[in-house]
Amino acid sequence: CPAVAPLASCDGNPEFSLIHGGRTPNNELSSSLYMLSVDSRGCNRKVTLRCQEKELVGDVPSARYGHTLSVIHSRGKTACVLFGGRSYMPPTERTTENWNSVVDCPPQVFLIDLEFGCSSAHTLPELTDGQSFHVALAREDCVYFLGGHILSSDCRPPRLIRLRVELLLGSPVITCTVLQEGLSITSAITTPVGYHEYIIFGGYQSETQKRVECTYVGLDDVGVHMEPREPPQWTSEISHSRTWFGGSLGKGSGLIAVPSEGNPTPPDAYHFYQVSFQKEQDGEASTQGCSQESTDFEDSAPLEDSEELYFGREPHELEYSSDGEGDTFNEEDDAEASQT
Repeated sequence: CPAVAPLASCDGNPEFSLIHGGRTPNNELSSSLYMLSVDSRGCNRKVTLRCQEKELVGDVPSARYGHTLSVIHSRGKTACVLFGGRSYMPPTERTTENWNSVVDCPPQVFLIDLEFGCSSAHTLPELTDGQSFHVALAREDCVYFLGGHILSSDCRPPRLIRLRVELLLGSPVITCTVLQEGLSITSAITTPVGYHEYIIFGGYQSETQKRVECTYVGLDDVGVHMEPREPPQWTSEISHSRTWFGGSLGKGSGLIAVPSEGNPTPPDAYHFYQVSFQKEQDGEASTQGCSQESTDFEDSAPLEDSEELYFGREPHELEYSSDGEGDTFNEEDDAEASQT
């Protein structure tokens, strides 16, 4: 699983998503950083998905997976914070027996300047162990790390790590505070339900036990506020499944996938469920009334590797386009979108 972080644009350009690391189709680990943008402006019913690799210089993070990538803002500047993850053992330590063994990456914090592609590594005395599959939430110049798994000790410490990054003119200043009031959780899903408000669900609390609880997390000037929330009524497939995974769909929604059961079990067959969280009128995030919908993706064709993808838009979506007064929808645009 790669690290993904959204980057909102303030100058009218398309919104970006940053993607780093993860596994390649050849089961190798990647060290590349990609910028994924979606441009849906105009009235030609065409949505463009662009993926561009960002070249990094300096202390480039090694290939890894299970890490996090966060965007912070300090003193009018923007940077990315990369932390954690796992990678294969160093080539000098790999043998035939442990060739595919993985280890936690060193507990370094990487700061990435997206404008110039400069990357710097920072070692903090408070971070003594590498960790993976944790949750990262960012607000202004702070990043909060919740949970995670430490491979060397095979534990999931219920700790909360706060990282504050000041982007000064000379060199950045990073301060780290480790608090023992976090969550014992790995591979969780985080979906926003408000301004710096999130619901954390899914994941695992031990090697063999899923975490079925939900937690509300709010970030403000004081720090982090966490409260338990009533989980939805999980379906029998979700409850009985030993494994599950998924991701955020944004705006209080998430996607959960569980392996399909059967005799024999079909290969690479999964059930997909959409979970939606609503916000009560008093402002508190709540899972009351959240919905689960089974989504059938069996008829979906796989996407081929491409630098640009085009998606057609429905006619009723065109009224929200604001690319310019001269844009009009015509049959040629419709035919072009259909061919795509």
